[in-house]
Amino acid sequence: MAERKKRTVAIGLAVAGWLVPGLHKFYLKQRGWGVTYLLLWWTMIPSVASLVEAVWYLSQDRDEFDRNFNRDLPPATVTVNVAVAPDRVSAVGEALRELDRLRQEGLISESEFEQKRRLMLDQIG
Repeated sequence: MAERKKRTVAIGLAVAGWLVPGLHKFYLKQRGWGVTYLLLWWTMIPSVASLVEAVWYLSQDRDEFDRNFNRDLPPATVTVNVAVAPDRVSAVGEALRELDRLRQEGLISESEFEQKRRLMLDQIG
């Protein structure tokens, strides 16, 4: 099974790319780009590109980084166990209907819908 790539490691390797460009590309399984960076090491292009990519990785939150570089892995989930009083079950049902409406309108993806739905159902279960 593939290992989840960490944003902080990618940032560190991209910054280190000022000296040895392309390390972050190999880490992110973009071997073609890594080889290209190494072949052009004598120019400033890979070094500058590495720093620009470090800033880009830094500007991404975890979910965006995962969408870009961890597509083959299941999304990271956080288990939250919060008990809901019986009178709150109807509120959770209403929230589920609203969540389904957002999915149907295309405002959230199927995977986002499923993740939120599971969290809500876990609260009443």
